[in-house]
Amino acid sequence: MMKRREFLKKAAVTTAAAGAALSFGAPAVHAKKRYLWKMVTTWPPHFPVFGESAEFIAKWVEKMSDGRLKIQVYGGGELVPPLQAFDAVSGGMVEMGHACAYYWAGKAPATQFFGAVPFGLNSQQMTSWILAGDGHKLWSELYSNFNLVPFLVGTCGVQMGGWFNKEINTINDVKGLKMRIPGLGGKVIAKAGGTAVLSAGGEIYTNLERGVIDATEWVGPYHDYKMGFYKVAKYYYYPGWHEPGTAIEMFVNKKAYEKLPTDLKEIIKYAAQSSAAWMLSEFEAKNNYYLQKLIKEHNVKLKKFPTDVLKTFKKYTEEVLDEITTKDPMSKKVYENYKAFQKNIVDWDKISEFAYLSVLYS
Repeated sequence: MMKRREFLKKAAVTTAAAGAALSFGAPAVHAKKRYLWKMVTTWPPHFPVFGESAEFIAKWVEKMSDGRLKIQVYGGGELVPPLQAFDAVSGGMVEMGHACAYYWAGKAPATQFFGAVPFGLNSQQMTSWILAGDGHKLWSELYSNFNLVPFLVGTCGVQMGGWFNKEINTINDVKGLKMRIPGLGGKVIAKAGGTAVLSAGGEIYTNLERGVIDATEWVGPYHDYKMGFYKVAKYYYYPGWHEPGTAIEMFVNKKAYEKLPTDLKEIIKYAAQSSAAWMLSEFEAKNNYYLQKLIKEHNVKLKKFPTDVLKTFKKYTEEVLDEITTKDPMSKKVYENYKAFQKNIVDWDKISEFAYLSVLYS
């Protein structure tokens, strides 16, 4: 009995010591909080490139966070109408949105500078201004007024000039033209005597087919082929003077974002940057292939805007920008920074990109 009691006593001491070691020596394991977010977009469900970007971001974030942050993506109209995405995220109905900033010109005119500026920065330059210049700082300042945090998720290169059911030989041919074209480019068309129509991507084909509009801009050959515009429009114009380097955005509800732990915030940031690299690469790799398909397989009539028309568009662009920046202090602040960045980078391009390409294509 004595031996048995001694054994039990020692066993109890050993167990207690082991428990203490586990309590004080080993790291504590806590279950990390998980988040389920919604992202609404202005694109039709599973839309090539733009919609894919939203879906890739959701997939990458879930994978990098080991499932701690899951994002359900909704195409335009699945949860909210496409052009109500901004309000849905701003008001906290959902946590994230995916769109182009110029859709929100009615909320704040300065949003247009974070989408595209006619005769402005190309994709490479736009990315540089936002990520390495003051662009993102100004964008964040603007969007903070709407309880939003913006992110660049891609650019699409120099766009095409659009699809038309009439030839544009002089600036007078723009008068009376009903064209789907958002942002600052739409204001230029209006100044030239046309009518700018704003509609979501999923509505363009039907509107063009039914004659609701006479022309539309969209993106470039890869996207335009997928949209089937060659079936309902005769002429395909270039260059995309109105959108030389369109930025695509993701915006996050600021209150929801600030509640995230630091690592999840960083994951969202780098998922957005990964999308930006992928998106331009996708367009650059496929645009000429699909342009040739449009010309050779569908007999699309490729036409260049006359020089006089482009010069007039440029003149009207300057007038539009002057009018907006005179009336809106934030637009003036953003555009002055944008313009200074453009001058600096264009001076460099003249002895780098432009000089090289002029030799390459001579």
